[in-house]
Amino acid sequence: MQLLKQRQAFLDYLQQVRQVSPHTLDSYRRDIDKLVDFCRQRELHSLADIDSLAIRQALAQLHRRGLAGRSLQRWLSALRAWFLFAIKQGWLNADPSTGIRAPKTPKPLPKTLDVDQMASFLELEHDDDFIAARDKAIMELIYSSGLRLAETHTLDLGGLDFAAATVQVTGKGQKQRLLPLGQQAIAAIKAWLKMRSAVAEHHEQALFISKRGKRLSRRAIQARFSAQSLQKGSQVHPHMLRHSFASHILESSGDLRAVQELLGHANISTTQVYTHLDFQHLAKVYDKAHPRAQDDGD
Repeated sequence: MQLLKQRQAFLDYLQQVRQVSPHTLDSYRRDIDKLVDFCRQRELHSLADIDSLAIRQALAQLHRRGLAGRSLQRWLSALRAWFLFAIKQGWLNADPSTGIRAPKTPKPLPKTLDVDQMASFLELEHDDDFIAARDKAIMELIYSSGLRLAETHTLDLGGLDFAAATVQVTGKGQKQRLLPLGQQAIAAIKAWLKMRSAVAEHHEQALFISKRGKRLSRRAIQARFSAQSLQKGSQVHPHMLRHSFASHILESSGDLRAVQELLGHANISTTQVYTHLDFQHLAKVYDKAHPRAQDDGD
């Protein structure tokens, strides 16, 4: 079968000329073999027999089998590399996959905690020691103001204004924004500052520090969330608190633009994912409350 020889020639080229890694070579092989299998079913014996219709049919078949959009996009990319090689070899006059796109995979909705779950997660035992007080302050702050992990990590003492109940953070693109700071977050941070003063060096401006007096790393913050999650029997990460903050604000206010500003999103489309979460909540309320929402069994 001519197609198998053309396949092998391309794989040899990748290995010997391009010198791709064994992992990359295996990925190309798997993707190309999906098309080879399809061609066997349709009795297509060489690359010259493959047209755009065949590519579309193969794409649809893989999609029906459950391949997600991202995997299908990678498959098309592998084919295009093969077809470009074939054009240089004179086996093809044009790329039959031109203009064909993989279907998009819907983005999963962000995971959130409801108000009761959040209250339970933020209720820490023995929050009067160094680690627990710091954990409490970090978690209350993220949920109170919707901070990103990186914004929490880089926050300095000078960013806090307890009198005005605000915190100034530096977000993506070094853009600064001023955010409201809730009273429970203020109380937790003040309790933490008493612990912090015992180990902090005079010149260290980081709000959250380790026992060595140095700025707490992002990885260390993630590790503390993992430790608290283990104690609570749940899996909560820093961004989940930010998602919950956005969802709860939108659920109560309905003001998408305000949530966009609070989160520091450049585009409103990024914030709109929370409208889906809000609708899910409303749909659940409707299903439970509306007398005509439930199937009466007839």
